[in-house]
Amino acid sequence: MKIAIVCYPTFGGSGVVATELGLALAEKGHEIHFITYKQPVRLELLSKNIHFHEVSVPVYPLFHYQPYELALSSKLVDMVKLHKIEVLHVHYAIPHAYAGYMAKKMLEEDNIFIPMVTTLHGTDITLVGNHPFYKPAVTFSINNSDVVTSVSKSLKEDTLHLFDIKKEIHVVPNFIDIPKKINAFTDCQRDLMADKDERIITHVSNLREVKRVKDVIEVFDLIQKRIPSKLIIVGEGPDREACEQLCEKKGIEEKVLFVGNSNEVDKILCFTDLFILPSEKESFGLAALEAMACGVPVISSNTGGLPEVNIQGVSGFLSDVGDVGEMAENALKILATDETLAKFKKQAIESAMIYDTKKIVPVYEELYRVAIDKMTIAKH
Repeated sequence: MKIAIVCYPTFGGSGVVATELGLALAEKGHEIHFITYKQPVRLELLSKNIHFHEVSVPVYPLFHYQPYELALSSKLVDMVKLHKIEVLHVHYAIPHAYAGYMAKKMLEEDNIFIPMVTTLHGTDITLVGNHPFYKPAVTFSINNSDVVTSVSKSLKEDTLHLFDIKKEIHVVPNFIDIPKKINAFTDCQRDLMADKDERIITHVSNLREVKRVKDVIEVFDLIQKRIPSKLIIVGEGPDREACEQLCEKKGIEEKVLFVGNSNEVDKILCFTDLFILPSEKESFGLAALEAMACGVPVISSNTGGLPEVNIQGVSGFLSDVGDVGEMAENALKILATDETLAKFKKQAIESAMIYDTKKIVPVYEELYRVAIDKMTIAKH
């Protein structure tokens, strides 16, 4: 199949999953065309089956905000015609599904009928999409998609609750290449980050308020008072400065390392003993899954899709949002002995296996075929 993938090219979960999906599909022989305003961060290698098409938005003084949706729609039309693309897969309802729908309508003027698969990731539904300014457009875009998927049961329920949806929503969870994660590094070089007797704790996010990074620091502070440990915080975002100030206030700045955005997350997870994700809301929790796949148990909140990923008492522990005391106690249970930690590390990998690429990508392939077949029937 010839598939166009539209996504945000950033470090966020939706862009990562969209890129990994494209790479996996290309390995299976499909022709993949990424269409976005910048090459996705995980798209390191282009090949005969992987193509990137940049969306350029002309700058005019007349526009206070440049019309990206119009530029994207036009680019989609051009690329579908030029490369004979058979299906659009857009990640995020807005602006991508909205732009995809406009491209479909323009193509129909030339008697070209192409199905659109829309994947809902979370923020497009629970935060931005539910805003009164955007809600009608989001509802319209979802209902006018040919196939709709969500990355968790929790997000599907939220979508049906918040919007007047007429379409069936298929739950297709996020995924990662588990064997690749397990075998990514043979020499983890822990001594680069911590002393031999210290536990290494990690958090990865875009450091926004919804991620509750201050809670990460509060939990770590309680842990480090009981056992020697270091905290690594990966990512950039608006809460970084406040978190650095909190570390200074607590006198633990020497034990906390802010590394910014990184393409070496797997290397960091290789020598990590525990992952903390205390988010206010997570539609899925891809960061937690990536940690688990690297053999890192997870301490998380019990919100959104996290209970579907992080299995209580198996891959880690879940607590109510904001309950930093319980999170710290659960963390100490895991970190107490090398034997207990090894047990949880093994269980984390086993729990992650159900989300392996080889199990999830065929589900998308089947949905593409269904969408194409439906469009072919409708056309005739």
